[in-house]
Amino acid sequence: MDQILTNTGYLFQYPVLNLAFIIDGIMIGSLFALAAYGLALVWGVMNVKNLAQGDFVIAGGYCSWWLVKTGWLQSIGLSDNAVALLGVPIAFVVMWGIGWMTYKLIITRVIERDLFTSLLATFGLAIMMAQILNLMFGSDTQSLQLDYKTYSFAGGFINLPMAKVIGTCMAAGLAVAVIIFMKRSRMGQAIRATAQDSRAARVMGIDTEKVYAFTFSLNAAICGAAGAIIVMVWVIQPFYGITYSVRAFVIVTAAGLGNLPGVIAAGLGIGAAEQYGAHIFGIGYQQAIAVTLLLIVLFFRLLQQRRKRQALN
Repeated sequence: MDQILTNTGYLFQYPVLNLAFIIDGIMIGSLFALAAYGLALVWGVMNVKNLAQGDFVIAGGYCSWWLVKTGWLQSIGLSDNAVALLGVPIAFVVMWGIGWMTYKLIITRVIERDLFTSLLATFGLAIMMAQILNLMFGSDTQSLQLDYKTYSFAGGFINLPMAKVIGTCMAAGLAVAVIIFMKRSRMGQAIRATAQDSRAARVMGIDTEKVYAFTFSLNAAICGAAGAIIVMVWVIQPFYGITYSVRAFVIVTAAGLGNLPGVIAAGLGIGAAEQYGAHIFGIGYQQAIAVTLLLIVLFFRLLQQRRKRQALN
């Protein structure tokens, strides 16, 4: 308890620490928001709660990590930094294919089923993916040691690794591209129409089966790109998927389906909250912050629903 009070006191004694945690939280939270937006798409369009969301993120991270470690592209003159950046679109494409196969083999069989069936199917998928990654790459944590500079400000209190800056910019660029696609493309409009009313969309001639397959594939691809960025700035491990799944559920539950600005704000918020939690309670409790926030969000959601029912009665 004394250590917690001491760590909290540092935030007041050195106010610049707050700026450091907020900046770091924004950079990490942008990746959380990216994965959460994919979950919101699948949840809103297909009504499938994908418990394997975080495992798609980890799989994408291993795609990029493997690409760098094999050294194939380095043999033609590319640096590790360049290969890692190239790994982001490659992970996007690879995970798109994995997402499409997953939809055809598993998800298409549970779309019309009840909630428990989809949860059970995606939970089994999460376990299977984690075990496959464990068999392929081992259980050790992995990361890319890239040659990026770290800039320090405010007497060393604020550290700005260029890898995180580049990763944040790539995440923001992908998010903007997805937003533009959803608003201006015919498929994006079909996805939005299906999310509003799938039966009406079928009547209007929209191939909802194609929309479902595209949506799930896009979700997996977004997660793959997020994972490829994460391995540049953080560590991955086959069984870390659950932590990203929990974060994604916290963000979507707090923001609501179809609320992209809310997803972004919630993602940045949980990123900052984890940085504060790691400082105050210790790094070992950082991931517990997400679980605590999930319980808090669920409590307030239930409270809101109860008040609405009372108002209607």
